[in-house]
Amino acid sequence: MVSAWRTFRSLPSWIIPLVLAVVILLLPVMGLDLSTSRQIQLACILALVVSGLNLSLGFAGELALGQAAMYAAGAYTAGLMSQAGHTDILVQLAAAGAVALGVGILTGVPGLRLGNWSLAMTSFFLVLLVPDVLAIFGGKTGGRNGLTGMEPPTLFGSELDTQQYYMVVVVVTVLWFAVMRNLVVSRHGIAFRTLKQSPVLASSQGVSVFRMKLLGYAIGAFPAGLAGALFANTDLFISPEAFGFTFATAVLAASILGGAASVYGAVVGAAIMQLGPNQSTAFQEYSLIFYGGFLIIGGVLLSGGLTKVGRAIVSKLDRRAGLGVVTAKENSGGTPELAPINGARLVVDGVSKAFGGNQALNAATLTAEAGKVTALIGPNGSGKTTMLNMICGFYTADAGVITIGDTVVSQSSPHKVARVGVARTFQTPTIPENITVLEAVASGRYSVHRASMASAVLRLPSFRRIAKADIVEAERVLELVGMSHLRNEIATSLPLGMRRMLEVARAVIAEPRVVLFDEVASGLDEDELERLADLIRVLRDAGATVVLVEHNFRLVLSLADEIVVLAQGQVIATGDAATIEHHPRVLSEYLGVKSGDEDALLEEIGAVDHQTSEVK
Repeated sequence: MVSAWRTFRSLPSWIIPLVLAVVILLLPVMGLDLSTSRQIQLACILALVVSGLNLSLGFAGELALGQAAMYAAGAYTAGLMSQAGHTDILVQLAAAGAVALGVGILTGVPGLRLGNWSLAMTSFFLVLLVPDVLAIFGGKTGGRNGLTGMEPPTLFGSELDTQQYYMVVVVVTVLWFAVMRNLVVSRHGIAFRTLKQSPVLASSQGVSVFRMKLLGYAIGAFPAGLAGALFANTDLFISPEAFGFTFATAVLAASILGGAASVYGAVVGAAIMQLGPNQSTAFQEYSLIFYGGFLIIGGVLLSGGLTKVGRAIVSKLDRRAGLGVVTAKENSGGTPELAPINGARLVVDGVSKAFGGNQALNAATLTAEAGKVTALIGPNGSGKTTMLNMICGFYTADAGVITIGDTVVSQSSPHKVARVGVARTFQTPTIPENITVLEAVASGRYSVHRASMASAVLRLPSFRRIAKADIVEAERVLELVGMSHLRNEIATSLPLGMRRMLEVARAVIAEPRVVLFDEVASGLDEDELERLADLIRVLRDAGATVVLVEHNFRLVLSLADEIVVLAQGQVIATGDAATIEHHPRVLSEYLGVKSGDEDALLEEIGAVDHQTSEVK
């Protein structure tokens, strides 16, 4: 049994979906009756619509319910084309997908500009407006009576019979899910997950938040358009009631029940909804109530949907078979190495920032040179993280200028600052859910070595080269931080110290010119602290500009070439370790030391004179 499971798990992940697709495609040849054939077609059509919602909601985190409207747009596009004599199903699919994509972009731009809840309301009202819009253009659409007079679909000039049309529906569905699978498992899929987890993290990795959100919503509209064209040609009649609020609720219920953050969860949810209770007359009469029940069950009892339950079962069987068991790896003791880095001089010149009546920074100045570690210290609330956020573009300066090399970034958006070569860690490690350690680290290369979504979907040679390089670099950096043995573990399952080191690895892999460490040593044990210190020295020696915000005074004194001290938003001291560790005001403001207690405190924290605390 164990050996059989190991053989099964050694198969590529796409083998089983492909085999099932081939079986479903060949069912008519095996004697499938017309009634069941129709239900499978409708399940495929529903799965296409649900997959679009999964992409925009489950992966990109966009709360949008407009798939029913895109579905209607695709259906009426195909229906009107059929009336006009354009019956080729491929042409109709292309046109319906394009129209749905256009509707997604037009409705997504204003909603996303105003925020997630605005997008949810925009898409919700779009669904409610569908019957009224169709009634307004009743002369073309048939209004509330529905669209009739459609011609049977053709393919390359030949009319499709019932069996041939069934195959078209299944093939279109399979091809779309292959596209979606390729997109989701690529670096773009990780970018979508990162966006869902934290737009701040996504932008710090060079992802344009608005553009990525719009792409997720618009691409999610495309399969709904395809589904609409297929639906229109199923019965050659379209009724406005098919695209109302009840259908939108059914799509949401299928997504939640199958698993919104899953490629094939859309198939599972759609199959259950279409082939199960939907066959009951009583269900049809009280469908909205039942859909609400499914949403409650899926949201409360099945968090993550049935696919999450399936993953848990697979993980349990893996453990029984001894697959994926993590064993501790001894540190080789070697010194990690990095290729030369073209560091950039960072200058924060007279920067001020106020939040209401709170002056977070007041004419603060900092200069960090390439190939050096510049520490930024100060008591809580002194403005350290505010300065890092301003360097990264999350806040706009009220006054002053920030430059990186020859580039002024004071007014730049966060993703543009990241593309200049700035990488950072955060006080609280932020890692997307359901990705491995290797994938989490590789995501740091998103903006450094770019690959288009088209190349990812089609698996072009350019994408394969970059994907292979992502893995190679991620494994190399994981070796640097001593975490290579955890490469296949789910990143969010790691303890705090390892998640902090993972963030460091994610920053290092971006080949940054400037690295900002925000209290990265918090929660690390002695071994991890030693590894972190070694890595910071390696970054410095490679030529990177390192800015270290840290409360561990001993670590600061051992690493920093230059120390800048903030208090109440102002720089109160600047100098090397020897100067700062004996500076009276620093000891008073930062460490709360009274005059005369300096020697006892320095002995307690292990500080020594400048010669021994100097970075080697």
